[in-house]
Amino acid sequence: MTMQQTPLLMSRLMDRGADMQPDVEVVTATADGVRRQTLAETRDRAHQLAHALAGAGIEVGDRVATFMWNSSRHLEAYHAIACMGAVLHTLNIRLSDVDLEYIVNHAEDRIIIVDADLLPKLEELAGRMPTVERIVVATEPGLEGWKTSLPNVIDYEDFIREQPKQYDWPEIDENSPLGLCYTSGTTGKPKGVMYTHRSNYLHTMTICMTDVMGLSAMDTVLGIVPMFHANAWGLPWAACMLGMQQVYPHRFMDPQRLTELLASEKVSMSAGVPTIWQGVRAVLEAAPGKFDLSYLKRMTCGGSAPPPSLIQWFWDELGVEMIQGWGMTETSPLATISRRSGKRKHLEMSDAERAANQAKAGLLMPGLELEIFDDEWKPLPHDGEAFGELLIRGPWICSEYYKDPQPEKFHDGWLVTGDVAKIDPEGYLIITDRSKDLIKSGGEWISSVDLENHIV
Repeated sequence: MTMQQTPLLMSRLMDRGADMQPDVEVVTATADGVRRQTLAETRDRAHQLAHALAGAGIEVGDRVATFMWNSSRHLEAYHAIACMGAVLHTLNIRLSDVDLEYIVNHAEDRIIIVDADLLPKLEELAGRMPTVERIVVATEPGLEGWKTSLPNVIDYEDFIREQPKQYDWPEIDENSPLGLCYTSGTTGKPKGVMYTHRSNYLHTMTICMTDVMGLSAMDTVLGIVPMFHANAWGLPWAACMLGMQQVYPHRFMDPQRLTELLASEKVSMSAGVPTIWQGVRAVLEAAPGKFDLSYLKRMTCGGSAPPPSLIQWFWDELGVEMIQGWGMTETSPLATISRRSGKRKHLEMSDAERAANQAKAGLLMPGLELEIFDDEWKPLPHDGEAFGELLIRGPWICSEYYKDPQPEKFHDGWLVTGDVAKIDPEGYLIITDRSKDLIKSGGEWISSVDLENHIV
């Protein structure tokens, strides 16, 4: 063995950006403007938070939950909780109180960090969270006078005040748990996906590649996709590693405010679901020439497939590339990516042909394996016609659910995604349906999506 066996720990990445570019900013939207702090300040505050959590009894492997919008304080929690060896459990603020109660108790969260404006929703769980020992309340301008009926609460700033700005991150096994996110499946109880340091490290490095998101230390990223679900597509980790300028909208998610942030902060890259970009398009079309988005070069779109017309509009009107990604909570989440030009020969394609490729789920990211199978687990041809159950495997793919293995969701080392898909001769993934929505007629399986499109 000739190479060093350095554990792949996120603590080796998360301080780097602040070391390289200490004066680059993390910007959080507020009711009357923005709040700014540098990467160096963010790093220092993350170390202070780690000390505060350790002082409250948090040890390696303990679950610390966040119930927060996208903000610099949520970023500090990402940084501190993961690097100190605890488990970052991001609670989805859109779930029902029934699901939240189950998730908090199933994870056995010990501390919850919550944004002040979300306290009323968390109060619905009062008396139903027996493992939670303390609640830390993060405030923004205008919310300093928060009150709550919840017990054992402390203000975030009071919690970290006076704490040292240097925490010695522990040397732990790279397969130690780092994060926990629960699926919001349509059937049954939510299922926990436990990310590890190794899986997250490799996912972080891969999404930065030129042919994936093409992230750079020169970028300014507007993180719209929520940090409370599926790692925010991995962007907070990558941004801290590279030292990117980061902009977070907090609770101000309306298209007008997002468009203003894109322009005023000279954002070069962003990520959100198609409805976000449809809203931004509407704002731009309603006020031609009002917003200077000349710095914006690319946007990642996921959650559902963007219509080709939306992809083409952003390219024609703004010269902005819309990158579509496919993945799920169980895949950390990115697994495939669809760029304007995914292969060298695509440089000769027309704009319409490129947009058609961009509307597909994309090409497989390096390090992963993808296959479609029939109902007897036999691989199907990649001809763009045959469709079957989509399975995936690789170093950042879930192998079982947390405290709920569900072996039927896995097959011979593969994750059974629940999606039905085609793979075309170019290697592009095309999602056609969810397996539970397939219709059988005359002995043949028919995609409900294809049937709906045919009817229309």
